[in-house]
Amino acid sequence: MDFSAIRKEMPGIGWTLCLLGGLTVILYVLVSQMGLSHGSVVYLLPVVVAATRWGIISALVAAVGGVLASAFFFYEPVYSFRIRDPQEVLNLVLFVFVAVVVSQLATRLKRQLEMARQREIDLRDLYAFSRRLAVAFDVSDIHSAIEDHLATVIQRKVMLFASPRDAVSSSGRRAGTVVPDAVLREVAAVASGGREAAASAISTEAGEAWLVRAVSSKSPEFGVIAINLGRESQEGSAERRIRVDAVLADATATLERLGVAHAINEARMRSQTDQLREALIGSVSHELRTPLASILGAATVLSAAPALAGEKKLRALVHDVRDEAERLNNDIQNLLDATRISSDGVKPHIEWADPEDIISSAVERCRNRLADRRMVMNLAADLPLVHVDPVLVQQALVQLFDNAVKYSPAGSHIEVTARAQDGRIVIGVRDEGAGLTTTERDKMWDRFVRGERLATTTSGSGLGLWIASAFIAANGGRMSAVSEGPGRGTTISIDLPVAQAAVPQMESDADE
Repeated sequence: MDFSAIRKEMPGIGWTLCLLGGLTVILYVLVSQMGLSHGSVVYLLPVVVAATRWGIISALVAAVGGVLASAFFFYEPVYSFRIRDPQEVLNLVLFVFVAVVVSQLATRLKRQLEMARQREIDLRDLYAFSRRLAVAFDVSDIHSAIEDHLATVIQRKVMLFASPRDAVSSSGRRAGTVVPDAVLREVAAVASGGREAAASAISTEAGEAWLVRAVSSKSPEFGVIAINLGRESQEGSAERRIRVDAVLADATATLERLGVAHAINEARMRSQTDQLREALIGSVSHELRTPLASILGAATVLSAAPALAGEKKLRALVHDVRDEAERLNNDIQNLLDATRISSDGVKPHIEWADPEDIISSAVERCRNRLADRRMVMNLAADLPLVHVDPVLVQQALVQLFDNAVKYSPAGSHIEVTARAQDGRIVIGVRDEGAGLTTTERDKMWDRFVRGERLATTTSGSGLGLWIASAFIAANGGRMSAVSEGPGRGTTISIDLPVAQAAVPQMESDADE
């Protein structure tokens, strides 16, 4: 005998008996005080209520209780279950039949209503799941969406493992939940293909039940889930497993319809390609910096050696070596900066700085490259301090100076301006060089983009302006370019915010 099922029905049976008792009292008062005849048909009300609220067992109790109450209180002889009139016996039999049929129909209607409501909830969850997948940026976003959707629908803690390595690297803890070693081993086995995709139940020493299975038997890219079922009974675990299968079937259909498996594979390949490229660039760049520093140092020493003072050809060769070494060193620095921006992002170290000092240090760094250009400094006298990373802003200016030297003829002017305007600092670098076309101005901030007009006559990687823009954006600023057309020069401006609200706080800190 299943006592758990009986205990589950007891509250409904109790409420049904209370409803029958209350209705019997009301009918007894009406019959005795108002002279009404017995109304056995009224006992259909508790049958319908019990069927819709508490199920078929309570409805049958209501039907039998209604017949017994009618026979005891309202049929002659009163207060006895013996009935004299055969017609009244027939009425009671018909009542029992109608009560049973009504209870069955009400219970079926309730079940269908619950199924329709649950299906509506599932469809709403699937729609939200599809929308989240549509805006997923990378593989981790897709896996997070799958995990959250399953947890919402199943109403249990769900942990998704993308690969056997993911299960091993979790170290027994995932999303704030401790995952038993037995569960992790099963997850790794399923993810590596050593187990079938069908669900497997794992019982832990703590008495908890875990369910482990692949999200999809066809697409291992979706990963493996582990569900903590808690201390559910065997019957509850079986029902939960059926529910999990149904939810995963719907989720897998959605994933396959959206082509998520293909997207995951492409994202993984793209991520691995980017990581390999960045690692290669970083490794090669660092390996080149050491011999390049030696070459640059030796060329600098030779250029200042008294023995070469009268050797024009040798001095020219030494200057060429130094210039090319500096150019190569600048290109390597650009590659390192590009790798830094792509992988970790730019994390500025903000401090108060004088714009004039930043500009002067950038000009000093480019002193050799600017030697055959006429620099014009037009800086306002009342420039406020800026709250930025001065190193990043300086590196951005170095890129602009280098760009101006590349695309302007020797002996031309390069003008640097700085002024305060509407709570911001605007630094401009103007050259008299090649200028810009409309197409070049639209694409000049992209990575690895160079103007086709001068690509064969000037060297470069197409990273300088992209790096400068990233450094300025990290400081809350922006960059813009203006040109009157090809051959008419270019003005590139850096617009930085001035955090004047922080000046009193800085002054008060200095006074303490």
